[in-house]
Amino acid sequence: MKFTFIAPVVMCIAGGALAQTTVQSCDRQVTFDAPPKAAISNDVNLTEMMLVLGLAESMVGYTGISGWRTLDENMTAGIEALPELSAKYPSKEVLIGADADFYFAGWNYGMKVGGEVTPETLAPYGINVYELTESCIHMGSKDAASLEDMYTDLRNLGAIFGVSDRAEALVTGYQQELASFLAGLPELEAAPRVFVYDSGKDVPFTAGRYAMPNALIEAAGGTNIMNDFEKSWATVGWEAVVERNPEVIVIVNYGEVTADQKIAFLKGNPAFADIDAVRNDRFVVLEYVEATPGPRNIKAVKSLAAALRAE
Repeated sequence: MKFTFIAPVVMCIAGGALAQTTVQSCDRQVTFDAPPKAAISNDVNLTEMMLVLGLAESMVGYTGISGWRTLDENMTAGIEALPELSAKYPSKEVLIGADADFYFAGWNYGMKVGGEVTPETLAPYGINVYELTESCIHMGSKDAASLEDMYTDLRNLGAIFGVSDRAEALVTGYQQELASFLAGLPELEAAPRVFVYDSGKDVPFTAGRYAMPNALIEAAGGTNIMNDFEKSWATVGWEAVVERNPEVIVIVNYGEVTADQKIAFLKGNPAFADIDAVRNDRFVVLEYVEATPGPRNIKAVKSLAAALRAE
């Protein structure tokens, strides 16, 4: 089954009050009779989507950040009044115990297929779930990742919480900002070959065609060398990386192994010495929050576009 993402349907009653909103969430249509008042988001990028829409007052907490990564100043200022309810993936009991009425998460972003926390397991407790669009590949087929995935999430969250005008203004602003920036850059003669290195020494964990970096690279004018890899985030063999010879390597920075350590590993391994990106020292570092779906995708495209055009 292939998902078709449709515009949110909003029904109003006399006086203009929000009566009912239905949005597409992966393979489900989810209906809200009123905006959630006790929302929880999982992971730093999903939480930032809530914050840029001004939804902190509709939240009772967040999960899944400190167990994996640290917050920067922008994030800390936005959620300082909210508790982190779980350092990593929350249990069902955590969400129920917080009296949540809404959970914004994704597959492998706070939920696992067949796991304890899913839309089906939370429904009996009155907790509606909206699933991150990029992650829908784990529930069926979808198009390759694109910036529209992130825009869709902002629009759907806007509809769910009754702030559609705010969401549309954000999306339009992001689109115009990116178009204006890219229009001022020189054209590339050919799309540079790009590899995304997330982690792993024996085998690299990378972004296939359904992961957001694939969209970021294409928007910046490059080609993900793993754009035929029918996966989201997954491992590949180093042989494929060497054979496809990337001209630029994107390093995803998070966790205990720093970006500098990842670069040192690539530059210090004789097996990678003939890779163009390694030989020419062409590495681009993206923070986790930039490489996953969220508001900072715009900054990520700008960084990539500039790097792809650097000598």
